[in-house]
Amino acid sequence: VGFKLILLRMVKTFKLSDVNAHNSASDCWIVVAGQVYDVTKFLDSHPGGKKILLKEAGKDATKKFNMFHKPEVLIKYGPDLLVGYLEGHEPQSSNEAPVDPKAFMAAVKPDAPFGDQLQYCDPAWYGRLNSPYYNDSHRKYRALVRAFVDKEIAPYAHEWDEKYFLPKEIFAKAFEWGLLPGVIGPPWPTKYAGPCPVENFDQFHELILVDEIARSGAGGVIWGLIEGLQIGLPPVMNFASDYLKEKIVADCLRGKKFVCLCISEPQTGSDVANLFTTARREGDHYIVNGEKKWITNGVFADYFTVAVRTGGPGHNGISFLLVERNMPGVSTRHMKCMGVWSSGTAYVTFEDVKVPACNLIGTENKGFKYIMYNFNHERWGFCVQATRLARVCVEEAFKYSMKRETFGKKLVDHQMIRGKFAEMFRMVESCQAWTESMTYQMMTMTKEQANKTLGGQIALLKVHCTKTMEYCAREAAQIFGGASYVRGGVGEKIERLYREVRAYAIPGGSEEIMMDYAVREAVKNALAKEKAKL
Repeated sequence: VGFKLILLRMVKTFKLSDVNAHNSASDCWIVVAGQVYDVTKFLDSHPGGKKILLKEAGKDATKKFNMFHKPEVLIKYGPDLLVGYLEGHEPQSSNEAPVDPKAFMAAVKPDAPFGDQLQYCDPAWYGRLNSPYYNDSHRKYRALVRAFVDKEIAPYAHEWDEKYFLPKEIFAKAFEWGLLPGVIGPPWPTKYAGPCPVENFDQFHELILVDEIARSGAGGVIWGLIEGLQIGLPPVMNFASDYLKEKIVADCLRGKKFVCLCISEPQTGSDVANLFTTARREGDHYIVNGEKKWITNGVFADYFTVAVRTGGPGHNGISFLLVERNMPGVSTRHMKCMGVWSSGTAYVTFEDVKVPACNLIGTENKGFKYIMYNFNHERWGFCVQATRLARVCVEEAFKYSMKRETFGKKLVDHQMIRGKFAEMFRMVESCQAWTESMTYQMMTMTKEQANKTLGGQIALLKVHCTKTMEYCAREAAQIFGGASYVRGGVGEKIERLYREVRAYAIPGGSEEIMMDYAVREAVKNALAKEKAKL
């Protein structure tokens, strides 16, 4: 897909014999995937040095290119170097137009093979196995999301991450493609986002949406695009007044404004009930003071859904306020973290911020309940992402092992490497199966039933998925060797994901907290049953 994104130009068609004549340092052409490039002026800029390019001068360098580079490289450099096409590789003319999601999906053949059809590199239902969870609507939506990611995200993810930046236009595009509102889960918010591109949007449509975006292999882009919205807007939608909903929901769902959730503090992470940020009532306003840390999307957010202390100690004294960036006393600074660089992670400071009382979300001192209300959904989202990111490690390593040769044979032909893949395969597939099971429970239960029943299960699932991601990132790095130690190049995704494991194992409840919570819940339920027998 990356090659198809190169700008179409009126250029010449060549035979390979024509290209063969351009084989010197003063006149150097190469062929990659049927496209002819004049790299003469690029020789001195080539990261691997000019001699590597000169060895391929006048030749078809596709095999060598694919060994060391990802197709996205041509998105960046290709348009300036492209001079033509080999015969039989001419591009089809194309007039770009805004995508019509419904028209796009209407053209999709749901029974047609999807993706690369490499076993274990995509969920089993993409290939040869049947599933009780998915129908044609899901298959068509899957095609829509993948097309969006391949066109609008994959070619640019590395560049955005290196620049700690996510263009705001990508949010509007995600809305135009019929995707952005789906990240808050079903039902589709028609009142604020307009008609849904699919009928009966359900939990599995959301799973597909998050999963396919995560296939970009860039946690910062994933979090930047969907995480702030997925966790920051639900408290407003579920508990705020109509005034606040009308004020921010539509703009956030349409990618015009941005919201983030502010709970974690320098002194408190998972210990939510003991947060320190205060909101003192003075007439028709609250005066907010405190700090929030590790706030996803905080760098560019317009609205902050802030957990504050309005009452006494513990969970009974917590409220939610909607704080706006333009209120005096609000400041944010970018935090340089181990990973998820383009997600806009911020340290947020509130200094005597005067917040109208009408910006109170729900009832005063009931904020802890509102925090807990969306935790299952938040953690479920982490499970979906971590499972796909583990699978990205599998996919990247598997494809690399099929072409990389050592000691006279392909990597995948070494028994030790196959053993690594077997371990990764079984772990990723177990994550997928458990995640789909929990998704089905969430879809068939009320929100209240799910919150009461699934907390421990989803907590353990998160641990399982993040540990699997960590294992797969490590093993993929071993398979890539030194290529996984370099930012950029063929091992780009593996290097990045190896750094981003902690961003999944800690936020939303660290592995230790999740495991303890699940066991305490099981003990509590067991004791309740014992008591009921008496």
